[in-house]
Amino acid sequence: MSKPIDPPSVATSLPTVGAALRILLVGVYFGIVLTKSEVACWERIHKMFLFEQARMYLIIGLGIGVAMLAMFLIRKFRACSIDRTPIVYKPKPFHKGIIFGGMLFGAGWAITGACPGPIYAQVGGGEVYALFTLLGAIVGMFSFAVLKPKLPH
Repeated sequence: MSKPIDPPSVATSLPTVGAALRILLVGVYFGIVLTKSEVACWERIHKMFLFEQARMYLIIGLGIGVAMLAMFLIRKFRACSIDRTPIVYKPKPFHKGIIFGGMLFGAGWAITGACPGPIYAQVGGGEVYALFTLLGAIVGMFSFAVLKPKLPH
């Protein structure tokens, strides 16, 4: 019988200083792209939900297209992650909670002008009200963690 492998400790799973700096630089670059493309702009989101501009729908559609191409290539070439484990797509079963969650997500997005990624770009851009959005996202995340065992999935 083989001996079970101990999970890595928190100290060994932390990125090196160089890796942390690269992650930070990629995040800053992503924030600049979100800000300059006005994807993190409340007015753009508002106009999208009022169907006054197609710009955001085109950006979202482009993102979906890139993701589809990436999924196709990952499957075709049997890509592996950095730690050499195969990347496998496992679809989740549909349930009514997805509809309710999607409606909550959309309402929050329409009200705040941000889905999770752009919140940080808004905070970094000095939009003070985005701090309330960030606080709400954190409270929502912890609420979900507490309620997850009681939710249908």
